[in-house]
Amino acid sequence: MPKEYKTIQEIAGPLMLVRGVEGVTYDELGEIELSNGEKRRCKVLEIDGSNALVQLFEDSTGINLSNSKVRFLGRSMELGVSEDMLSRVFDGLGRPIDNGPEILPEKRLDINGLPMNPAARNYPQEFIQTGISAIDGLNTLVRGQKLPIFSASGLPHANLAAQIARQAKVIGTDEPFAVVFAAMGITFEEANFFIESFRETGAIDRTVLFVNLANDPAVERIATPRMALTTAEYLAFQKNMHVLVIMTDITNYADALREVSAARKEVPGRRGYPGYMYTDLASLYERAGRQKGKPGSITLIPILTMPEDDKTHPIPDLTGYITEGQIILSRELYRKGITPPIDVLPSLSRLKDKGIGEGKTRADHANTMNQLFAAYARGKDAKELMTVLGEAALTDIDKLYAKFADEFEREYVSQGYYTNRSIEETLNIGWKLLSILPRSELKRIKDEYLDKYYGKVQ
Repeated sequence: MPKEYKTIQEIAGPLMLVRGVEGVTYDELGEIELSNGEKRRCKVLEIDGSNALVQLFEDSTGINLSNSKVRFLGRSMELGVSEDMLSRVFDGLGRPIDNGPEILPEKRLDINGLPMNPAARNYPQEFIQTGISAIDGLNTLVRGQKLPIFSASGLPHANLAAQIARQAKVIGTDEPFAVVFAAMGITFEEANFFIESFRETGAIDRTVLFVNLANDPAVERIATPRMALTTAEYLAFQKNMHVLVIMTDITNYADALREVSAARKEVPGRRGYPGYMYTDLASLYERAGRQKGKPGSITLIPILTMPEDDKTHPIPDLTGYITEGQIILSRELYRKGITPPIDVLPSLSRLKDKGIGEGKTRADHANTMNQLFAAYARGKDAKELMTVLGEAALTDIDKLYAKFADEFEREYVSQGYYTNRSIEETLNIGWKLLSILPRSELKRIKDEYLDKYYGKVQ
């Protein structure tokens, strides 16, 4: 029976100081029992001699210092996992909130996970089809990759996240594929949108949802992505599934980290975020990947809204250091009505070359991808020139490039949130658009592919 302490000294916001404790360790879970029998959970943040600083998961109202008791449970936070979690909705602490039965756990796992030995990692190299041309054709997602989406306030990243979760699949295999979706600090409407979106399309059957709402405590927000990744590790490395983890919004998570850090009176780093934010984010992102000798994999798409649309803000900046590229959403494209508004030029998937080509997508993929990038970049330059100097200043070939850029945005990038394109369709649309340009301009494509596809794809 855990020892009970009645030595609560003070409560400040979400923090509480307990004196005279013995044998209590960092990150240990605790239970506070109020005089009326109600129980609230907490975890140990700091040990200083016989003093323990604990953080409450719920709010501190109604806790009377003199007649409340604290018990420490001798374990850190755990999640009971089982395959029955698929098609279920949980709160940020892993409790069911969909009116379904409690989960009977097959095992209980520490939510902090075990770091993956770099030598035991397998290289990501299998193509994942999201059904979205701007990703599949140009910034290809590979199984085991970490590819964040950089969005901004008011842009439709929720629609894009739901679309990827519904449509993503590994083509050419019937291996079990699951989605773990973690939402942090979102509104009730957004939570509802995700749940309904998955239910309508039947995608819920292969999805586990963790939902932490904006009015839930900050400390729960810090646990939410760890709950999701623990579930993903269990499904991937113990049940041999391929798991896609989507986390939105990392900015809310980092803000919760900053809130807790400020409550602990730690020395702040850039923009008030704690100095260990890089390490903390890495402890989440690096749980994705593939392990040698195990068929399962975890592919991670964290979504974050860049404060003030600023790529150099600490959250996107640090995320970019840890992950393998980024998909960037553009406010300018969104205003033009392009959906999804993916800005393909600054977007990047560092592993795209590994997941494309003969036997994976199609032999002409790498050539056409490079040519589309080059043509779109030149088309955008031509359009800027046109804005400054007028159309008369453009050469005939520049006008063709400007036309290409417009058509590319309208046909290739803008496909809506309910169109699921196969990689064949995406590549064919690319060829159709390249046919706007004279063959002599397509210098990045081998002649054999030009002979086969140029002007022949409708």
